[in-house]
Amino acid sequence: MKNKVTYIIDDDKLSIKLMSMLIAKNNFCEEIISFHNPQTALDELKSHANNPLKLPDVILLDLNMPVIDGWQFLDEFSLVPFAKEILIFIVSSSIDPCDLEMAKNYPIVKNYIIKPLTSEKLKQASFLIENKILRQ
Repeated sequence: MKNKVTYIIDDDKLSIKLMSMLIAKNNFCEEIISFHNPQTALDELKSHANNPLKLPDVILLDLNMPVIDGWQFLDEFSLVPFAKEILIFIVSSSIDPCDLEMAKNYPIVKNYIIKPLTSEKLKQASFLIENKILRQ
């Protein structure tokens, strides 16, 4: 799978800036679209649910955010029938074993990446995407 569009959903503007720079440097995708509010991202996704050309290939999702958190995002996201598969990677500073276990309850979450995102972690994610070696 060629990753064309990646959504970054994180309320921390500095995290988005750093991840965007790292993604661009590593040629992870062709286009990055960022959201500071997960509800805005959900609304955008829902509005294009039937149009695969307007949907991202990958979502990098933070967990701890105001308005709705990453878990609430995942709950709502999983109810929407999207026109194509969207791979979600949690990118969080949480090392809480409960969060790591809870992520396994969401088949749509392909991997859990502990911040900070690094070139090596991004390369591992790219390898997983390209080779379809994704956590079930």
